[in-house]
Parts: sequence; structure tokens; C-alpha cells
Amino acid sequence: MFYWMLLIVAGLLETGWAIGLKYTEGFTKLVPSILTGTALLASMGLLGVAVKGLPIGTAYGVWVGIGALGVAVLGIVLLGESASPARLFFLGLLLVSIVGLKVTGS
Repeated sequence: MFYWMLLIVAGLLETGWAIGLKYTEGFTKLVPSILTGTALLASMGLLGVAVKGLPIGTAYGVWVGIGALGVAVLGIVLLGESASPARLFFLGLLLVSIVGLKVTGS
């Protein structure tokens, strides 16, 4: 369970650094750039520790899935991106896939 918790935090940090890229304005803004870089390093570091106790394919899939889902949701909420029914449907499928990897992983 410890490795899964690290993986979830790593995925949330991935969401943070990916969204942070938008606010760095091409790494021309100092504070957003530092926060984005810090989140990136922490996310990768936690993923690296998590794979000590989880299969790499499962861990990476969940990590990427959390990041992708989180960025898409925050894009809708914070950046006014499309929330069309089709997009929401596929985001739901992504969530089901993340849960499926967790349930079927060791």
C-alpha cells in the first residue's frame, strides 16, 4: 500500500507540473518555473521509489493516467477547455482504466 500511495502522490505532482507549464510562459516566469521544476523532480523521484514495489508497466500506466486525467480536468476547470459530452466520456474511460490497472496490479 505504501508504494501505491507514493504513486498516487507522484501522479498528482505530474498533474501539477504539467499544468504549471502553462503558467511558466515558456519558462520566462521565475516562480512558476521553479514550482514546475520542483514538482517535476518530486514526481519522477516518487515514481522511481514506487517502482521498487510495483510492476513498472502498471506504475507507469497509473502515473501517466493520473497526470493525463488531472491535466484534462484542470484544463476544463481552470483554462476553459472543452467539456463536451464526448470528452467527458473518454475521461471517464481513462479513470476506469486507471482503477483497472490498480485492481489488477500486484
